Amino acid sequence: MPKSITNLVPEQWQDLVEFLAAPVSWIPGMQREILSFLINSASGWTAGVYWVLLLFPALLWIGAVWCTQLSLYTLPFRSGRLEFIKKMLLAWWDAGLAVWMFWVGLGRFFVVVVGWMFELARLGLKLIMETGRQVFTLPFKVTGDMTRSYFQPGVPWIAFLLLLFWCLLEAVIFSYVLFPTVSEVLAGLVGVEAHRLTSPFLFAFLFLLILGSYACLQALIDTAKNREYKFLVQMLLVELFVMFFEVMFLYRELVDAISPWIAQQTNEQFRMGIISTLSLAVFGWLGVRGMTWFLFGQFGTPPLLAFMSRRPLVPPEAEGRGVTQARAEIDRWWRAPLEDFKREIEWLHEKSNELMGHLTLPFLHVIAAALNFAMILVTSRPFFSIPFKNLKEVLETRETLAAMHLQPKKAAP
Repeated sequence: MPKSITNLVPEQWQDLVEFLAAPVSWIPGMQREILSFLINSASGWTAGVYWVLLLFPALLWIGAVWCTQLSLYTLPFRSGRLEFIKKMLLAWWDAGLAVWMFWVGLGRFFVVVVGWMFELARLGLKLIMETGRQVFTLPFKVTGDMTRSYFQPGVPWIAFLLLLFWCLLEAVIFSYVLFPTVSEVLAGLVGVEAHRLTSPFLFAFLFLLILGSYACLQALIDTAKNREYKFLVQMLLVELFVMFFEVMFLYRELVDAISPWIAQQTNEQFRMGIISTLSLAVFGWLGVRGMTWFLFGQFGTPPLLAFMSRRPLVPPEAEGRGVTQARAEIDRWWRAPLEDFKREIEWLHEKSNELMGHLTLPFLHVIAAALNFAMILVTSRPFFSIPFKNLKEVLETRETLAAMHLQPKKAAP
């Protein structure tokens, strides 16, 4: 015992006080040596290893020694001395088991963390490889989906887009060919040169005219297909007027543009007159309209007319099935990722609780062993049963024992 404490009592009582304090007088020196060993380390890494592996066992040792030595003073006043000594010895057994479980638990925790790191690295590598594979096969998959969806009944979008592209192309070509003629006509009418906005307006005008020619051709074919003979002659006359207009004002200008080349190739022996020019223009119109019509015009014109008139292209029953199928696909699109997200969240909570248990149980074993020493000293009975299987068992044990202590004792009959 420190001299400062023994000096507080009279000199004749000092020997008695030192005798009575002999069971605990050596403990402060022991704990100073233990703590100095843990604190005064050669390097930071050594100090870290000591604090992680030896701090809690050392504190348990100090607490167990204090409780054991202090219990010696209570032995003369206890009724069940043999039972008390047995429980104290079992507490030391539990303390040794708790220290062993502490070291084993820390080792298992680090092994689990390293294993998870390797698993996460493997999963990341697998995801990267799978992403690369998906990116590599994406064009083939998209092409397959487009092909599969295109060959199913529905709107022929490729024919529709090709029709629009061809009409734009013809409008650009004829705008370039007709712009000088239109400029001369406007200059002769108003006496000034053509405005710079003449070309855009001419392009829009020709684009609508070319679309109208395909619409007239579609109307003629529908009339013949439905055998509406009283309108067939009318549609034939309309189509002839359309052909005459396009041949006279569009294709004739295109033939005139290539007439110098024809004359040059024939050494000025063949000069195109009005009949040859119009015949070549008619043949050009029939060839262009025939090729474009049989390739995409007959498929792209009905969607164009339906779009402009806001009429359904497919029957209402088929449209309803399409809408239902589209909604089902939309539901499958967002439900599957949502279910995957829920499963990932549940897995994350489960693994986080498991990791929390791996990290907490080693320290709880040591703390529970220390509390058992204190409870045996105070109440002559331990509080926890060591070892713990999981974190839930610790909470259930505490709640059960607390409920047992709060319940009033029944009187003996």
